[in-house]
Amino acid sequence: MDRRDFLRLTSVAGALSASGLGFEQAARAAALDSGWRTFELVTEIHVLDPGKQARVWVPVPFAQNTDYQRNAQTTWQVQGEGTGVLVQVPGYDVQTVVAQWPDNTPHAQRSLTVTSRFQTRDRRVDLSLPPNRHAPRENRETLRRYLQPTALLPTDGIVKTTSDQITRGLRGNIAKARAIYEWVIDNTQRVAATRGCGVGDVRYMLTTHNMGGKCADISAIFVALSRAAGVPARDAYGIRVADSQLGYKSLGKSGDVTHAQHCRAEFYAEGYGWIPVDPADVRKVMLEEPPGHLPMDNPQVQAARVMLFGSWEMNWVAYNHGHDVSLPGSLLPAIPFLMYPNGETSAGRIDSLDPDNFRYRISARPISA
Repeated sequence: MDRRDFLRLTSVAGALSASGLGFEQAARAAALDSGWRTFELVTEIHVLDPGKQARVWVPVPFAQNTDYQRNAQTTWQVQGEGTGVLVQVPGYDVQTVVAQWPDNTPHAQRSLTVTSRFQTRDRRVDLSLPPNRHAPRENRETLRRYLQPTALLPTDGIVKTTSDQITRGLRGNIAKARAIYEWVIDNTQRVAATRGCGVGDVRYMLTTHNMGGKCADISAIFVALSRAAGVPARDAYGIRVADSQLGYKSLGKSGDVTHAQHCRAEFYAEGYGWIPVDPADVRKVMLEEPPGHLPMDNPQVQAARVMLFGSWEMNWVAYNHGHDVSLPGSLLPAIPFLMYPNGETSAGRIDSLDPDNFRYRISARPISA
């Protein structure tokens, strides 16, 4: 959907609703771009912490080709006599460049540059069609993995009770996931003051009724509730790499994308494969789309709500679906997810949400294929 299509969609919203057509048909009628685009993503890191045994971990786009992301190639340069290697983390599709430096390396020389090139195209699963026996099928082991609880995504207790209430009487993964998606949008809030993308502690959020946060929090609620309902689901951690072509100023970022990390979600349904959703971005549109603090019945919010159940605009690149990630070579506990550069020295873990003092910058640009 280009900007003209989007403006047309929002301008005729009242007429569509009055005629009974509604936003769903309108959003489906405006197709996403099906062409491939090529991007370059560059992460530059300088370790200023004076501690010894300096190491950093940089997430990179996953190497497996999909129908929406492909041809990921990553290179790196390490200064200051350091070494670097690309490592696959066991258990998930997490890839990371790991770099470390000799203890006698001057602080000013402990730097790393990681460059990834990849292609993306907008992703859409047409849920108005019947199941297709030729649709991509996931293996049973993978589906079992994405039904399991994690440290911050339990599937018992209040999570199971809430999920059962939302999905009572519903059959099939799509019906259950849709009900959970709508519930998450209606019951969460995007809180601008949240550090980074949030933590995603689902039990805490449900128990305290503190349902505010950012994308890692909101997506985690969807994933945990879906798993508790028996629907395989997973977070997708990544970063925005371009402005939105759909008319949304809040749903894109280009150039300096140091603070543009974004977590999405997927669920699995037989006959369709993995289905993209993004309840967090619906809440982002409500909070940040000009002039800000839009109501739920705003045409732009309604259009995003329909569009983001079954489609992603791929001005974003996926890193991985990992949870409880043990950083290769680290002696410290696992982290909830790897979406930001991480670092540590003998003094402990470096704050990955403080790019000014950790000193890292991430930039993105389109390039010719």
